[in-house]
Amino acid sequence: MAELSTEIAKRQLLVAFRMSDVNEARSYLDSVTVDSGVISKVAISKVDDCEVRGRWFIPKHSTPEVVILFLHGGGYSFYPRGFYDGLSAMLALSAKSRVFVPDYPLSPEHRFPAQLNYAANAYEWLLTSGIHPSRLVIAGDSAGGNLTLSLLLYLRESQLPPPALAVCLSPATDFGTTTLEAANAELDWITPEMALRWADWFCSPQERNNPLVSPVNADLRGLPPVYIQAGGAEILLASIQEFVTEGKRQGADISLEIWPDMNHDFQAFGYDVPQSREALRRIGEVVAERLSTMRPKTTSAL
Repeated sequence: MAELSTEIAKRQLLVAFRMSDVNEARSYLDSVTVDSGVISKVAISKVDDCEVRGRWFIPKHSTPEVVILFLHGGGYSFYPRGFYDGLSAMLALSAKSRVFVPDYPLSPEHRFPAQLNYAANAYEWLLTSGIHPSRLVIAGDSAGGNLTLSLLLYLRESQLPPPALAVCLSPATDFGTTTLEAANAELDWITPEMALRWADWFCSPQERNNPLVSPVNADLRGLPPVYIQAGGAEILLASIQEFVTEGKRQGADISLEIWPDMNHDFQAFGYDVPQSREALRRIGEVVAERLSTMRPKTTSAL
């Protein structure tokens, strides 16, 4: 099933990238639906106010205390709902959490730092709505994983309260050298050409080494714990490992788990693929372990 899903996803993306207009490509990818029973297990509600737009994914018949700000991938250019609704729902169920997915602006119409600014607004919006940072997790996949790491850096420099944990699935960590595993190109559903096109759409060459674009270049000290999952057969593996090595050299609290033979965003294959099911279970386990040690501080009345 994983191999079939990989081939289908790659063919769909290749068709989209051959289209001359990015809006046409988005419409094509949005037309693809994934019939997943997991959607029926969550309640989906829309948020559309003056500060932020997005959607909540909340497990039915429960009101979890944990909140995940999930920054979707798609190369900063696409947001195929048929793909991400299922992943958002599985994240909510696996982590026993409320998941908010902001509808951040897409490239190439909106380039760096538009996405980071929007993500920061969404994070502050959650805080002002009464969600304590000790119950808050930032998560993201692919480009959304890149945005997650950039948001952590932004929050630190802005002296805003950090989340309890960050979870990154196959994050893009280096737009500067674009280190890609060419040997995995046949096994992955994104190609080096796609990755380079997304990079061109996202930012100028002069911005590629900016730590907020390429977190591998950042000072990673003082960040909250970062938990990363990657596939052993994805083209971003080398750059992810380089980021983790650099983070550990600096003393950052970063952990990486690699699933052999799996490719980019393999968690989206869902519960029918054993490796994906185990990865989703591990996300829930890591979130529960971390947040069990975090408790909001209370101030006694004088």
